[in-house]
Amino acid sequence: MSDTHSLEALIQALRRLPGVGAKSASRMAFHLLQHDREGAQYLAQALQRAASEVRHCTLCHTFTEAEVCSTCLDTQRDQSKLCVVETPADQSAVERTLAYRGLYFVLMGKLSPLDGIGPNDIGLQKLFDRACDGTVAEVILATNFTAEGEATAHVIAQGLKARGLQVTRLARGVPVGSELEYVDLGTIAHALVDRR
Repeated sequence: MSDTHSLEALIQALRRLPGVGAKSASRMAFHLLQHDREGAQYLAQALQRAASEVRHCTLCHTFTEAEVCSTCLDTQRDQSKLCVVETPADQSAVERTLAYRGLYFVLMGKLSPLDGIGPNDIGLQKLFDRACDGTVAEVILATNFTAEGEATAHVIAQGLKARGLQVTRLARGVPVGSELEYVDLGTIAHALVDRR
């Protein structure tokens, strides 16, 4: 066994993070061990605690330490609106706008047949059950505007419309503060089609 087995294991563990390659992982590992042992201990404890205590909300599927998250328990939120997002990070982005005060359903992914991810893998039946609970009147599809996100929104929309629910989709358009000559043509085309 090598005398740097633990160091190599740390580097390999850091490489599991998105966007972290071998060089970045090595740099982080050496920094933590050489300059910030206390930070390394704090990071290890925080990861261990999160991995053991964070779970999915039984209603919306986001991350929480409780059985039901604080957003779902908030009686001040509009119970008639349900915003469907791909990830907890997307939910956080919508929340930061301060423009939405309804509830959420977090898919934890998107449909991707090429990767073997189908409707059961992202909990579509659970979403349909939640949306048809008798309280939700509008489902807002806020999946990403990628090919997979669009396909996911389409499948969800078809399933919910068949159940008699109002389904809306986030609008696409030109970013605020941008100049048309610098905006990609696809965005301009969608903004024209979705104009109001």
